[in-house]
Amino acid sequence: MRARVIGAGVMGLATALELAERGVEVEIIDRGAAMGGASCSWAAGGMLAPWCEVATAEPLVARLGERSIDWWSRRFPGTVQRGTLVVAPPRDIGELSRFASRTTRYEWVDPDGIAALEPDLAGRFQKALFFPEEAHLEPRRALPALAEALRLKGIVVQYGVEAPAPATDVDIELDCRGFAASEALPDLRGVKGEMVVIQSPDLSLSRPVRMLHPRIPLYVVPRGDGVFMIGATTIESEERGRVSVRSVLELLNGAFALHPAFGEAAIMEIGTNVRPAFPDNLPRVRRLGRTLYVNGLYRHGFLLSPALAQIAAEEVLNPTITPEGGDADLLERQHA
Repeated sequence: MRARVIGAGVMGLATALELAERGVEVEIIDRGAAMGGASCSWAAGGMLAPWCEVATAEPLVARLGERSIDWWSRRFPGTVQRGTLVVAPPRDIGELSRFASRTTRYEWVDPDGIAALEPDLAGRFQKALFFPEEAHLEPRRALPALAEALRLKGIVVQYGVEAPAPATDVDIELDCRGFAASEALPDLRGVKGEMVVIQSPDLSLSRPVRMLHPRIPLYVVPRGDGVFMIGATTIESEERGRVSVRSVLELLNGAFALHPAFGEAAIMEIGTNVRPAFPDNLPRVRRLGRTLYVNGLYRHGFLLSPALAQIAAEEVLNPTITPEGGDADLLERQHA
C-alpha cells in the first residue's frame, strides 16, 4: 500500500505518522517552502483540553479529544500534563457556574487552592475550576518532533511540492490541507483566529489559564522562559493577512485583567490564520474516489488530529469496515 499525504500541518504530520506506524509506505508533501509560515498549526495554542472545550462544543469533541493526551505523550516528550485552570473576574463569577454545568472532570478550588496551583495568581480570584487531567504542548516544538519521527522511519517531508493531478502513482491520497482544500469541499468555511505572543519575565504560570468573559473568553498558555501565547478570537472570516486593532486590544486587555504584570510585557509576535470548519464545527474524514479528505478541525487542531489520523488510517487499511461508535459519524464515503 502506497499513500501520499498532502499538507504538513498537524493533521498531515499526524496522519502520515499514524500510517507509517501501521506499515503503510507513505510520502508527505507540502506546497509551502518550509515548516510553519502559512500553516495555522504554527499559530495554535496547543491545548489538549477536551473537557474545557466541550463546554462550548459537541460531546464528540471531548470523546475524540480525550485520546489525544496519551497519543501526544507517547510521541512528544514535551507534552505537559498539569491540567487547566479556569477563572473569571468577580463581576463575571456566574460564568464559572455556567461553564461547569456544560462539562465534567473538574474540581472547584477556592482562593487557597488557586494560590497553590498558580502562586502568581494568589488573591486575584474568588474561585476557579481546575481540570487536572488536561495537558498542553508547544506546537513549534511538537511539529518538528513529528517530522523527526517520520524521518527516523525514512520519510522526509517534501516542501515546495504541489500535488500531481490526477494521482496515478499511489494507491490513495490523503488531503490534509485545511482551508486550502475548500475548492474540493464546498461546505468548508474559514474561521479566523488571532493570537499575541508576549514575554513577561516577572510572571510565572505552570499551566494554561482560561479567563471567562461574556464577550471574549481568553486563554493564556505558558511557553517557558516567561513567554506566553494569548488567544481566543473566533471570527467568521476567510481573511488571513490582517490582525485588527480591536482584537489585539481585547487580547491584551484580557491578559492585563488576568494579571497586571502583563502590562509590562514585551510583545514578541502578533499573528492570525484561518481555521477550517464544516457547518456543524465537527471534523470529517471524507472519501471522494481515491482521495481521502481529513479536514474541519476548527479550533481543535492539536486536540482532534490524533483521533482523525486514526480514523483515516483505518479507512486506508480497511475501507469496507464501518468504524465503531461515534467515529462512524465522521466518515463519509463516495467511491466514485
